[in-house]
Amino acid sequence: MNKNIKNITIVAVVLIAINYFNQSIYQRFDLTKDKRYTLSETTKSILSNIDEPLFITVYLEGDFPSEFKRLQVETRQYLEELAAKNSFIKIHFENPDDQREELIKRGMMPSQLTVEEDGKMSEAIIFPWAEITNTKQTKTVSLLPTAIVASQEDQLQVAIENLEYSFSNAINAITTKDQKTIAFLHGNGELADIYLISFLSKVAQKYKLAKFTLDSVAKNPQKTLQELNSFDMAIIAKPTQKFTAEEKFTLDQFIANGGKTLWMLDNVQADQDSLLTSGRMLAYPRDLDVTDLLFSYGVRINTTLIKDLYSAKIALATGVVGNQPQFQNLDWFYHPLVNGNPYHPITKNIIPVRLQFANQIDTLRNNIKKTPLLMSSPLTQKVGTPAIIELQSIADEPEEKEYASGNQLFSVLLEGDFNSAYKNRVKPFETSLYKENAINNKMIIVSDGDVAKNQILKGNPTDLQRDKWTNEEFGNKDFLLNAVDYLLDDSGLINLRNKTLKISILDKQKAYKERTFWQFINVGLPLVLLFSFGLIFNYVRKKKYSK
Repeated sequence: MNKNIKNITIVAVVLIAINYFNQSIYQRFDLTKDKRYTLSETTKSILSNIDEPLFITVYLEGDFPSEFKRLQVETRQYLEELAAKNSFIKIHFENPDDQREELIKRGMMPSQLTVEEDGKMSEAIIFPWAEITNTKQTKTVSLLPTAIVASQEDQLQVAIENLEYSFSNAINAITTKDQKTIAFLHGNGELADIYLISFLSKVAQKYKLAKFTLDSVAKNPQKTLQELNSFDMAIIAKPTQKFTAEEKFTLDQFIANGGKTLWMLDNVQADQDSLLTSGRMLAYPRDLDVTDLLFSYGVRINTTLIKDLYSAKIALATGVVGNQPQFQNLDWFYHPLVNGNPYHPITKNIIPVRLQFANQIDTLRNNIKKTPLLMSSPLTQKVGTPAIIELQSIADEPEEKEYASGNQLFSVLLEGDFNSAYKNRVKPFETSLYKENAINNKMIIVSDGDVAKNQILKGNPTDLQRDKWTNEEFGNKDFLLNAVDYLLDDSGLINLRNKTLKISILDKQKAYKERTFWQFINVGLPLVLLFSFGLIFNYVRKKKYSK
């Protein structure tokens, strides 16, 4: 009896010890070939900052297409990996069917999908969204980002590749205590606030944004430079008035002191609104007097306009039926639809960006690293200015031989050590903040001031992503938000957009054709084998015991 008690005690102690070590020494192993569940160091650093409960609600529950069951599974597995790293993260999957209107009011728009099952096509609606909430604020995460894709399977691939970036970016935004600051420059005829609401309202959700009047440098240059240097970044959106020497020097020193800049410049005066009103306009060079500044950084924006056969459409009245004008969407070659660099995180997987009367950019040799971001198609034509542009030219049949100027550069990322444009030159004013160069700085230049301009409908701004007349979608907002994130990203978070995975997708046509065979293999064959085994077993048994 004592021996039994001793054995039971030993077993109990061993079980308790095993359970203790199992709880204290916890490890997950990623056995996937592409290490899709291995978190980056950037994500681990972001998770380490979570010190209060963080609730993640995912609206991928219910009855939806089988392909997106895969997205549901991948999302669940990825979030479980986050929760394993930080116990403050709580995950919940919720069916959106009973709260569709409420989700739409909160900005989570549904996606309509074409589903092919059993050789038949049907439509399905899903809400590919997640909400991240802590005690202070809530962020939404799109699980199905817009991208250039050839099929629904490719869309699923992009969605799974973006899981880490999408969630890490949102968690970082909701947990970061010290927000970066951005100055939106005014004073040189830049775009009015109402035309930038779609873009800047999204920027303001993540960063501290303030309007900064640059022309105050005329009264107090020292103070203006000192105040501008307190910002991490400056946005220059379509200035139309010439920069003074003092303003240029202030911008130059802001850059030399480490400030990031996003330039959106038009070097040609060409206004779409006046063209639609009168049917013709004069396009002529605009002198902003920043050519020498940009030249010192290795960039020149020319005064030629680019026409591209791969272009956006504009809506024009083409007739009248019953006193009602009839509109038709026609290709307008002065509005190029440009593709992004597929190998850079700013532009990877974004849909084409619409530009309006864009200028060509030349890059010059210096020590600055230059990465093209937006390029035209090869079917382009250069239009020198000044030039008369007539709306009726839209009816002219284009000849391909006239559009042979090749790919044109519209946006470039500059990275490196920027020398001051005023090095070895007379300064417009003396300042103790003067620096000759900036170490490891970044800037982005776009040769179109309207790239961030949203339209106005009945006095209200519309979404930058969509044209109010043609209903076409563009990647302008995604491009600009990614550009801001890249310029201000010190942790390498934006580089997670370059993550590439290999997702194995079922061949639907092959599966439909061979479904009877595989149904037999999975259902019928086991029954046949079981029945055969029973017959053989009974035969052997009877033969053995009948003797």
